[in-house]
Amino acid sequence: MCQDCGCGNVEHFSVLKPGVLEHPLAERELTSNLHVQQSQKHRHYDPKTGTWFEHAHAHGVHHLSVNLPVLEKNDRLAERNRGFFLAHRTVVLNLMSSPGAGKTSLLEKTLDSFASCLRCAVLVGDLATDIDGRRLDNRGAQVLQITTGTACHLNAEMVSVALGKLNWEGLEFLFIENVGNLVCPATFDLGENYRIVLFAVTEGEDKPLKYPPLFHKADVVLITKMDLASHVGFDLERARENLRLASPDAKIFEISVRSGHGLDSWLQWLETIRP
Repeated sequence: MCQDCGCGNVEHFSVLKPGVLEHPLAERELTSNLHVQQSQKHRHYDPKTGTWFEHAHAHGVHHLSVNLPVLEKNDRLAERNRGFFLAHRTVVLNLMSSPGAGKTSLLEKTLDSFASCLRCAVLVGDLATDIDGRRLDNRGAQVLQITTGTACHLNAEMVSVALGKLNWEGLEFLFIENVGNLVCPATFDLGENYRIVLFAVTEGEDKPLKYPPLFHKADVVLITKMDLASHVGFDLERARENLRLASPDAKIFEISVRSGHGLDSWLQWLETIRP
């Protein structure tokens, strides 16, 4: 996991409104987000190795200290986020899945359904570009794109930075679309109320057993792209059995954004947790 391989030490990320980044991502933006300027060198202590190291970072990017163990710092910031959400009476959902399982498509339909009656905001996480943020923009919700540079997950610090860029007056739901990854996002608490995991029928029935940490912590599991189930030979009963083993307490919805199958159940559940 991230605390073992070191990818939890995120040093560079940006939080921007969709449309600020150019498409395709320009070389100068890649340089700003993924690389460093030699003129900004400074030293840090690595508690894992007990050694100091020197590196640099560009102007205008957020820098995270590694003086505390990765998860200890993240958990402390997550609790602060959680208190902030509670004070504003906002329900926060952390959506996690592999790339392409349908998080953005689900949010498109959700925002289209809620725009006239609920105040929503979305934080969209990706390594680069604001493609998904642009898809969700102009659907009646506030949208911010978090580009992580090289990090395979969002963390509580990134969310905390984004909170100051949102209008919280009357905000009822905050959806956080995590980076597409079935491993690392499971480790990092963002301060959310609910963890939502999507897995598509095209991924196979075994994913809950192969990636148990993510599914074990799920409050809701959405089996997506059900319109393709018969075409890919997806065994729904076997998938449900695997989910019962990996996440026995999670609510399970079978949905297809394309056909609309199961979306009413998802939207009705959201109504039950409305603040």
